[in-house]
Amino acid sequence: MSVIDKCAAYTRARTARESGLYPYFLAFDGRDAGTARLADGREVVMCGSNDYLGLSTDPRVTEAAAEAALRHGAGCTGSRFLNGNLELHDRLERELAAFFGKPAALMLTTGYQANLAAVAGLCGPGDTLFVDKEAHASLIDAARMSRARIQWFAHNDTAALAAKLDRLPGRGGRMVIVDGVYSMEGDLCPLPELVRVCEEYGATLLVDDAHGAGVLDKGRGTCSHFGLTDRVPLITLTFSKAFGSIGGAVLGDEDVIDYLRHNARSLMFSASASPANAAAALESLRILRAEPWRCSSVVDNADFMRRELAALGYEVGASTTPIVPVGSGDELATLRAWQLLVDQGVYVNAVLPPAASPRLRTSYTAVQTRAQLDRALRGFAAVRERVLGVPGQGTAPRATR
Repeated sequence: MSVIDKCAAYTRARTARESGLYPYFLAFDGRDAGTARLADGREVVMCGSNDYLGLSTDPRVTEAAAEAALRHGAGCTGSRFLNGNLELHDRLERELAAFFGKPAALMLTTGYQANLAAVAGLCGPGDTLFVDKEAHASLIDAARMSRARIQWFAHNDTAALAAKLDRLPGRGGRMVIVDGVYSMEGDLCPLPELVRVCEEYGATLLVDDAHGAGVLDKGRGTCSHFGLTDRVPLITLTFSKAFGSIGGAVLGDEDVIDYLRHNARSLMFSASASPANAAAALESLRILRAEPWRCSSVVDNADFMRRELAALGYEVGASTTPIVPVGSGDELATLRAWQLLVDQGVYVNAVLPPAASPRLRTSYTAVQTRAQLDRALRGFAAVRERVLGVPGQGTAPRATR
């Protein structure tokens, strides 16, 4: 089969579209702090966004982006390495490093590219990477692109990691790669044990904190949450979650960041982040510093939804973050549950393999009102019998605060 023929043979998406149960690439035509408008005019409570602090539509952020575009243009049209670097990029790096408590930072155009830089920019043939099996796809791709030897260890199993490190001393460098907060379950990595094991075996620890940065410990992330920022050599993050923009960064020692500036292909051979994206991320960072209440508010909203969904009979994960996974059965049942909820005015994410086992991934923001969350719960209650196969329509959500 040719590379073109295999495309015609791919029917999974076509079948889902024909059945009316296709959950991807749904077109939106506007949104605010807690709701979104579909292209067909329907309004839904947005329970599937990673805009954890509600900053992507904050007027201060959008105005900063617009002003940067007017001043610097729509794009930089070149790599930061050559002609695409702005003082705005440098300023954002300085403020990121100071806020997260690391000596230096390197900004890249996406969070995906930040992980490519940190892993493939530092590791290569002769090195060994020890990767959590639930690590984000960008970390897995980065590991493969590095051409280093890859060893997988069971999710959050530090004993298994230690055993592999003990059996594979190796001659080259060794890097352990984990997420700070895992994007599908919302669970945290066991960072204290990971740090202990890495220090014992002389391995470099990289924490991808895409979903922890901006949320945990007044926004300073997973490493600060555990009081271990100084003992984690490499942290990556993205601006497309709590920072309401797009882009990413690597945080580490000055020597490491300088090395990546001159060796990370995902930086050197890609155009730099647009002025608007950089300005939006910078303004979001400044708002976060001034308004740390957003960090506790988003966790409170997620805790409320987790508690109330469980009371309705839904199986929810045990996370303590804004991510609340909801059990939904097999693939077909998940697609049906997603469609039923959209029909009720509630938008969630239908997650299917290979991303993860079937589930509904829900997530919440700091600025969603209790009235909006109650509306979402009424939607879950209305479809409960068809999703869970239990009688009744569920109890009404408790009164708003």
